[in-house]
Amino acid sequence: MNIAEHASTAADSPALITEGGPITFGELHSRSRRVAAVLHDAGLRRGDGVALVLPNRPEFFEITWGCQLSGLYYTAVNTHFTPEEVAYVIDDSDAKAVFVDASMDDLAAHVLKANARVGVRVAVGGALPGWQSYDDALAAAGAAPPASDGSEMLYSSGTTGRPKAVRRSLPADGNGSWAQSVLEMALIHKYGMDRSSVYLSPAPLYHAAGVNYTMAVHRVGAASILMRKFDAEAVLRLIETHRVSHAQFVPTMFVRMLKLPEAVRRKYDVSSLRCVIHAAAPCPVDVKHRMMEWFGPIIHEYYGGTEGFAGTTIGPEEWLAHPGSVGKPFSPVHVLGDDGVELPVGESGELFFEGGPDFEYFKDPAKTASVANDRGWRSLGDMGYVDADGYLYLTDRSTFMIVSGGVNIYPQEAENLLVMHPKLVDAAVFGVPNDEFGEEVKAVVQPVDGVAPGPDLEAELIAYCRAHLAGYKCPRTVEFDPELPRDPNGKLYKRRIRERYWQGRPSRIL
Repeated sequence: MNIAEHASTAADSPALITEGGPITFGELHSRSRRVAAVLHDAGLRRGDGVALVLPNRPEFFEITWGCQLSGLYYTAVNTHFTPEEVAYVIDDSDAKAVFVDASMDDLAAHVLKANARVGVRVAVGGALPGWQSYDDALAAAGAAPPASDGSEMLYSSGTTGRPKAVRRSLPADGNGSWAQSVLEMALIHKYGMDRSSVYLSPAPLYHAAGVNYTMAVHRVGAASILMRKFDAEAVLRLIETHRVSHAQFVPTMFVRMLKLPEAVRRKYDVSSLRCVIHAAAPCPVDVKHRMMEWFGPIIHEYYGGTEGFAGTTIGPEEWLAHPGSVGKPFSPVHVLGDDGVELPVGESGELFFEGGPDFEYFKDPAKTASVANDRGWRSLGDMGYVDADGYLYLTDRSTFMIVSGGVNIYPQEAENLLVMHPKLVDAAVFGVPNDEFGEEVKAVVQPVDGVAPGPDLEAELIAYCRAHLAGYKCPRTVEFDPELPRDPNGKLYKRRIRERYWQGRPSRIL
């Protein structure tokens, strides 16, 4: 269902729970129709593009639903991109309208110069020179256009080069976004969500999970809590206050919650939770065990990509029987070595999937073709293996595999171990140049407040790794950083750290 149907049958039910109070389905639909009218008045028609550069705020969904209900593509831009990266996405997406947060005045000024061909420029939450205010635009809107299905067109993170948009043909069956319709069915039939449910996700809305899951929750008719940004204790407070039934996190958020003082964790009642979902990165086994002990055996996991051709899910009981797995693939998976030959059960290689829906990387047929091999199997670039029962385990991205003396090392193991060390907040493990072996394992870590970095801590961390992992998998050196670069959804920009150590040196990644 879309919000028009809920607005007609349950107009007073909350669609969003915000700091300023609830926003009902009736209100969300009404304002979305005004957004659609603004864009239609400006000449946008079915298939045209709209870009949003917004933090987590209610207007985000007024705009995305306005686009989706009027046949437009909408692109949510990562708010942590540089002005040049934002301008690139606006240009590459062929956006004819841009919505930007009024707090981003420097970015807005850059877009004015770099994206001069964009005809509709709207500032949300205030006024900016050269931009129409959002409230003024809605107040002046004419009649909304006839209903027509639009869709999201989201970009990759850009951690391995220029980001590219995943684009599908606009739906013509009245079901709206393909991804959201699939998620709606999963929320209802797999995760037990109904109109009485309350959903919490602290993810940034520019992320596929942030926008698509929340809009799928709207399709179910349930309420979604809108958090400006993740805060571990605030999450627990919201769960207790609003009796949250469903929530979605990433492993980094689990770690942050687990590192709260025990007295803080026990202060809040989380018994209303019936289903917790996580994804976005492999979760350390110890972290998930501890979350199960705290929240109960209600934690589900999924794996996939915006492209849509790869996917798994795994429930709590399955995971407890196969700890570390992301589940059984929806379609046949093949684990291939560097020579393209399929590897036996238990051996790690690049994962290739059969089947799945068609998609394209917008305006990049070469990149679209590059994900498939000569047998038509497609890869997201992830490494992993399958066990004898058919369960899939991820080891790392193929681009971050370390080759040391001819041995393949997957740094995710050491990262997962280090991130739970009581003296660390975060950790990144990767390969750096070694004249004899080609690469060696290195860790860059972020100590907790009050812990002094230095040789003693470095020695302690290396010994800690060697006590739990084979020596060749462990970092030979450790350096310290006051804050590792992660986006708010927990994605570690490891490439940015790694680049420091490869300046002027040949690398199979750079």
